Amino acid sequence: MCIEYIRHYRPRARAVLCRGPFCAVMSEKDSQRAFVMLTAPGFGSRWFALKLIVKAVLWRWLSVVGTPSYLFNVSHTGLESLFYAWMLRRRGTKLVVMVHDLIPISNPEYCRPKEFDAHHTRMRSAATLSSAIVANSQFTHDAFAKFCNENKLPPPPADVSWLAPGFSAAPRSSKESSRAVEGPYFVVLGTIEARKNHWLLLQVWRQIVERMGDAAPKLVIIGQRGWECENVVDLLERCRALKGVVIERGHCSDAELVVYLRHAQALLFPSFVEGFGMPLLEALSLGVPVIASDIAVFREIAGDVPEYAHPLDGRLWEALIIDYTQLSSTKRAAQLVRIEGYVPTTWAAHFRVVDSLLARLQATVA
Repeated sequence: MCIEYIRHYRPRARAVLCRGPFCAVMSEKDSQRAFVMLTAPGFGSRWFALKLIVKAVLWRWLSVVGTPSYLFNVSHTGLESLFYAWMLRRRGTKLVVMVHDLIPISNPEYCRPKEFDAHHTRMRSAATLSSAIVANSQFTHDAFAKFCNENKLPPPPADVSWLAPGFSAAPRSSKESSRAVEGPYFVVLGTIEARKNHWLLLQVWRQIVERMGDAAPKLVIIGQRGWECENVVDLLERCRALKGVVIERGHCSDAELVVYLRHAQALLFPSFVEGFGMPLLEALSLGVPVIASDIAVFREIAGDVPEYAHPLDGRLWEALIIDYTQLSSTKRAAQLVRIEGYVPTTWAAHFRVVDSLLARLQATVA
């Protein structure tokens, strides 16, 4: 997503280097060099990056930015810092924040212990310092509005703009014709953490193995191990019934991910809560069926295309997975028909909303 913002705004943007209370705006020339380095794989080196950083540090007081200028914060980074407001005032910069979710506030049980306070500070900063908010979904927009209301904060102007898949749905390449896993399999994509509900899937898979034996489908887990997931790790490392049936991939390139998804029976997405749901869009954009939790944000971004199940209904998940494993599955065939009418969101559509928001902000300044 950050790369897409660089590609879109690069011709008229400057790079900002921030680390704690330190902040420096790169020159126009060095900004363009940094953007090329970030968007072109293999360009530059660590020494080249270090040179740009050193120049930014040495010349930070001489860097002049035209007014009005806008700082895009698309990752929540730095919003918990007490120096953030000071940096904005010193630069005379207007802030535009993309809000991804309020899960550490609404569902702190799924997050690290200190995340509730940290995210509360981030969202308060977003509400009080921002000239505008970009929400990645209506669900997130409503959660942010609720936060502002509960904390008696006047919400800044906000628009909803869905994100787009991280890769294009290009025709299958020759590399994609070879399967990464033999036999039927399913994919679950995302960091292993409590709210992603991997534990349910592993319990379901143990039941499927007991029922189907060697005919059981495989489960490919793509994502790094995160936090609050000790019970999932115990199953992955010590459950004998899952050995050779569950495949864990901590790292996966985009090209490898496309191959895994293209040949899967379905993407499984059993999360308890999400702010958006990028894997769902990525799978559907590739024509891959999805079995997902029946939560509001998934209904918002994918409508009636996926198969939905309550995130605690293990029996239904098991039944759907076994059904989707069969070549004669009518449910899977019906979803493939629904996918034909699915139109993926695009980055062009995303930026039409964001550019319109910027235009309104600039009109109020003029």
